[in-house]
Amino acid sequence: MARRRVTQVICAAEPQGSAQAIERLLEAAREHDVQAAVLVGDLGGGDDRPASYRSVFRALGKADVPAYWVPGPGDAPVGEYLREAYNVEVVFPFLHGVHGTAAFAPGYMLVAGMGGEVSDDPDEARDELQRLRYPRWEAEYRLKLLRELDEHQLMLAFHTPPAHKGRGVAGSEVLAELVNTHRPRLVVCGGDRGAEMLGRSLVVAPGSLHDGQYAVADLHRHEVEMQELTAAA
Repeated sequence: MARRRVTQVICAAEPQGSAQAIERLLEAAREHDVQAAVLVGDLGGGDDRPASYRSVFRALGKADVPAYWVPGPGDAPVGEYLREAYNVEVVFPFLHGVHGTAAFAPGYMLVAGMGGEVSDDPDEARDELQRLRYPRWEAEYRLKLLRELDEHQLMLAFHTPPAHKGRGVAGSEVLAELVNTHRPRLVVCGGDRGAEMLGRSLVVAPGSLHDGQYAVADLHRHEVEMQELTAAA
């Protein structure tokens, strides 16, 4: 499929295994004429998480645009998530998991991310079996490649929101430092629904897709439209 330069991005969080929510999000993506989709937070749900990953990823495979995502804390153990992400990316090469890594997007754009909970405590015990949780150094280490690709425009995806003292909302200081250092055009994150500028970066927390919430970000105007699906999933 033809790829256009990314100027409009549909943003979503917490599908929680709902393929129906993904399908309706993609219908909205066509209506808004976006060029990319970014998802953060718990991708799977229910007792059979591998099956829920497959359901969500197959729904994403029907997208007309490239999609990028990071998992949430509940997407553990990480091995199950990684296996299903690998399998779907083999079949649908325009889908990209960017947990602790990066992928290219159209128009000299790079998308990178870190899923799970990110703690500012460097001594925080990392966990990928019961819950995805990482100390600050791991986020910094995993995304060190951004220093070598700074000629690209950038979008970042986190489950944990970056801290912003102006809002007084809890978040990660280390992720805020990454945003301030690399100055991405867009940051999509979990947390309380809303949008703000953090330095020169547009930060969007789109709300729960499982509850019918999403957002559309305009990278040129630095504007965000908070949207609702026609009915909750």
